[in-house]
Amino acid sequence: MTASAWTEDRIERLRTLWLEGRSAAQIARDLGVGLTRSAVLGKVHRMGLSVGRPRPRGPSVVVRSPPRDRRPPPTTVGEAIAGPEPVPDQGRTTLLSVRRCECRWPYGDPGAEGFSLCGRPVARGAFCGPHAAVAYRPVRQTPESLEALAGLH
Repeated sequence: MTASAWTEDRIERLRTLWLEGRSAAQIARDLGVGLTRSAVLGKVHRMGLSVGRPRPRGPSVVVRSPPRDRRPPPTTVGEAIAGPEPVPDQGRTTLLSVRRCECRWPYGDPGAEGFSLCGRPVARGAFCGPHAAVAYRPVRQTPESLEALAGLH
């Protein structure tokens, strides 16, 4: 049988600190070795202390870093059509050599000998700007299509 990390002294200290409005991480650090934030939260839940807890004192400030967008910025259809370089007649890469951020626009028949993929840098989805302009057409929203989408038709 193993000894519990929750002694009577620790439980009383937990109750006091929790009712003061301390966070579970602060309480775990205060109680010492062998207790984690999760252990404190579990004990608080089992003791029923989470109900009726006073609000923390003072304004709480949450600092969040902006989400990192790993994809290249999307281009508009106009920018894609008037792109700096024309669309090549032949692909630059094959199915086996295409990389994550390279255009996957197919050239030719997949079963044929000279089949290739565009291979230019991706601008939107899986395609370069000019190919994305062809692949992703904007949806025309008419009153009838919106009614059908809402299930009113």
